[in-house]
Amino acid sequence: MNFAQIKALDSQFVMQTYARHPIAIDHGQGATLWDTEGRQYIDFTSGIGVCSVGYNNERWTAAITEQIHKLPHISNLFYTEPYARLAEIVCHRSGMARAFFGNSGAEANEGAIKLARKYSFDKYGKGRGTVITLVNSFHGRTMTTLTATGQDHYHEFFFPFPEGFRYVPAGDMGALEAAWGDDVCAVMMEMIQGEGGVFPLEKSYVQAAEKFCRDHDVLLIVDEVQTGICRTGTFFAHQQFDIHPDIVTFAKGIAGGVPLGGMLAAEGCANVLQAGNHGSTFGGNPIACAAGLAVMEILDDALMAEVARKGEHIRQTIAGFGSPYVSGVRGMGLMIGVGIQGMTHKELCGKLLERGLMTLTAGKDTLRLLPPLVISQEEIDQGLAIMADVLKA
Repeated sequence: MNFAQIKALDSQFVMQTYARHPIAIDHGQGATLWDTEGRQYIDFTSGIGVCSVGYNNERWTAAITEQIHKLPHISNLFYTEPYARLAEIVCHRSGMARAFFGNSGAEANEGAIKLARKYSFDKYGKGRGTVITLVNSFHGRTMTTLTATGQDHYHEFFFPFPEGFRYVPAGDMGALEAAWGDDVCAVMMEMIQGEGGVFPLEKSYVQAAEKFCRDHDVLLIVDEVQTGICRTGTFFAHQQFDIHPDIVTFAKGIAGGVPLGGMLAAEGCANVLQAGNHGSTFGGNPIACAAGLAVMEILDDALMAEVARKGEHIRQTIAGFGSPYVSGVRGMGLMIGVGIQGMTHKELCGKLLERGLMTLTAGKDTLRLLPPLVISQEEIDQGLAIMADVLKA
């Protein structure tokens, strides 16, 4: 089908919940994509951080194909090998005790909130279920995770929203302490506020927040849905902040393009959820977990070091453009935010797409870059050349 035919079907039969770009992507190789009309693009988006090992990766494809021939699904009433092996690897690489697998970041964050509330209920009884989150955060689009999200424009239309959330500005320990009450069970934060504009938190603040949680026996939940699985140059971003969260959530890049998410619990709360407390029909799906195992093999320590190096190269190169449209560059690893002035970030994103570079927006004025973690130096340089040309004064 050509683009016009696909767009016509979308317009007639699909709920119009997305402001799609006027192209239809057909296939890819590495970090390069082609649309249905044969046009080529360098991908600095990886499907919003999902396609961590790029496109048409032979090891990833072989792992999924092998599992499809064996067993696509069986339910969590039975044991299967892929989820058990993946749980072991993720726990070892994170230093956490136990894993739970679901399908998405929002589902992972829902589970984390449930775990935190049950932890407090088991120890203190009812009335201790409030979760403190940060202003400018983003935690998902379910009713509960929308409410957990600290951005007012998400709190529209869908009333009534669930209770039990309180918001404080990032970096303000005084505000966090003032928000404390006997009703609080957890503090939830992203190490880099991705959807909010790619703003990394200060290490000293994160460490102070962890101490606050320990002092008050509330759980620290770190949302690593976008920052996790080697995106920032370490397996999880919080490992660069020298903290030990109680719960870590993950999704996006864990399975390289197949829906998979989950949460990890530290030893102190690893056994809070018991049979019947939580579940997910497709959670731990054999195909998704086989994909996750392939991703774990590909994203080894050597590749993580390359992620850190490539990210630094991209940030320094963009900062060196000397463009009047760039107000600053920030981020960690291959999660990069470029502050834009003099035009809107959406306008710039469109101009880059026209020239063959796929990018994302975030916050009010940020161009967001999330390339596949396996992107080659040649693809990086091609993309940066396009960006330099478009950003010329």
